[in-house]
Amino acid sequence: MGCSKWSAAFNFGHLKAQSKLSVFFTMVLLFTYLLYCLNGYCDSLPRPVYEHQPVTGNDGAEGEQFLGAHNASPVSLVRKQLSDSPNVHPSNISIANNFGSKKFPQAIIIGVKKGGTRALLEFLRVHPDVRAVGAEPHFFDRFYDRGLEWYRSLMPRTLEGQITMEKTPSYFITKESPRRVHSMSRHTKLIVVVRDPVTRAISDYTQTLSKSPKLPSFQRLAFRNTTTGLIDTSWSAIRIGIYAKHLENWLRYFPLSRFLFVSGEWLVTDPAGEMGRVQDFLGLKRVVTDKHFYFNQTKGFPCLKKPEGSSRPRCLGKSKGRPHPLIPSEVLLKLRDFYTPFNLKFYQMTGQDFGWN
Repeated sequence: MGCSKWSAAFNFGHLKAQSKLSVFFTMVLLFTYLLYCLNGYCDSLPRPVYEHQPVTGNDGAEGEQFLGAHNASPVSLVRKQLSDSPNVHPSNISIANNFGSKKFPQAIIIGVKKGGTRALLEFLRVHPDVRAVGAEPHFFDRFYDRGLEWYRSLMPRTLEGQITMEKTPSYFITKESPRRVHSMSRHTKLIVVVRDPVTRAISDYTQTLSKSPKLPSFQRLAFRNTTTGLIDTSWSAIRIGIYAKHLENWLRYFPLSRFLFVSGEWLVTDPAGEMGRVQDFLGLKRVVTDKHFYFNQTKGFPCLKKPEGSSRPRCLGKSKGRPHPLIPSEVLLKLRDFYTPFNLKFYQMTGQDFGWN
């Protein structure tokens, strides 16, 4: 009888201890989970996979079919809302840094300096399916020895259906860049923004002059001999504008079909038209249209209309649209004569007449 009492008491105490132990471990687990979430790691937990069905709209552009909230992915819904609202910029939507993955760029704006590359990139970043590096990476011309993984680490994270982009205008004139880009991917789409080479050279000089006020005059730098009128092609401001020469180097590695040549002049006078061509080339729905732009008379080029949640429109910085110094007409005439055969060859190579002569 006594033994049974002791046995019952022991069993009761054992169960009580087990209960306390269970509560203790439960509390530890809860505390760990809360700590884990507070540090932001919960965002990395797997999400459910949603299915979406691509369709072709009335205008022939590929889109996504939204069959109700239970069938559409959150990403698709966000994209559609952005597409329907011209004043909402994708950068206004907060997405966790670990959402998506880093990829090599599928498209690169490779040139040219002072052609309008910054404007094009900013216009493209309005599109919800474009993610681009803000600063110029200069990987294929300056930092190639750092390796492709370093380059990929610079890229923004993208979701399924989005494309990664970067711009570095000096790639177009760098001899090694075509081979290096091709080694990364022969499928890379290449965008070149070109501008009247005479106007581009003056713009280039104006930018350098703003940083170095004691710079010699434009004509002194442009000519090896002012008497004979021999052009100094070693000066980068002149050399960059020989587009045909630089394109020949790129065509050794990429077919012409991988290129899109954007007119810097048309990007100013008809930004929506040029953006339509760019979006088509990239395989994107035409989201960026004329409703996104207005012409800034002070700056002399188009700006993006005020995004939702912003107090002012988005224009390029003070470094863009500087007034050019007055260049003697005879200097301009000699430069135009110099560039004419190169321009004609460039027109033949690209199949486009940019109307510079």
